[in-house]
Amino acid sequence: MKNIVIFASGNGTNAQHIIEYFQDRTDAQVVQVLSNKLNAKVLERATLLGVSAMSFNKTAFYKRDDVLNVIKAAQPDIIVLAGFLWLFPEKIIQAFPNKVINIHPALLPDFGGKGMYGMNVHKTVHAFAKAEILKTPAKKIYTGITIHKVTPEYDKGDIIFQAKVEVTESDTPESIAANIHKLEYAHFPEVIKGFLRL
Repeated sequence: MKNIVIFASGNGTNAQHIIEYFQDRTDAQVVQVLSNKLNAKVLERATLLGVSAMSFNKTAFYKRDDVLNVIKAAQPDIIVLAGFLWLFPEKIIQAFPNKVINIHPALLPDFGGKGMYGMNVHKTVHAFAKAEILKTPAKKIYTGITIHKVTPEYDKGDIIFQAKVEVTESDTPESIAANIHKLEYAHFPEVIKGFLRL
C-alpha cells in the first residue's frame, strides 16, 4: 500500500477529491493531511473522511523538526501540495527526494512565483487575456494547471503534467477559477496515481 500525505492551506476541495479518489483502492491511500492554518476547512474535510489531520505553525515547520517527524511517521511515497501557500522547507524536500509535488493554477513558467496563488493568478491571467484579445481579436489565449516537482523556490521544479483551457472574451476571474477547478479534479488524482506507478 502506497501512502499519500497532503498539505493544504484552505478550503481543501482538491484534498477531499484526492482522498475520495483513493479511498476505495487497495494500492494507495491518503494517510495524513497537514495545514498551516488552525481553522482550515481542509482539516474538517479530512477528519470527516477518516483521515488524520493536524495544523502546525511556522516554528514547527521551519525551525524545529515537528512537521518533518509527523511526515516521517506517515512513511509517504508521495507528498502532495494541494493549495499550500508556504514555501516548502529544503530539509523536508531533501528528506523525501523526488517525492514532493505541487499543483499550480496556471501554465508555468507563466504566472508563477511568490504571491501567485488562487484568485491572484486568475485575476492576472484575466487581465493579460483581455489585453491580448483587444490587441488581436483572433488570438487564442490559454490558461491551465501545472503539476510539478517542488524545489526550495516557488514554482521552479520540473514540470510533470500540464492541461490547458481557453480563456475567452466573456470570461471573468471567477469563471476562469471554475474552469481551473474542473481541470484539477479531472487530472490531479490521475497524475498522482501515475507518479506512484499504480
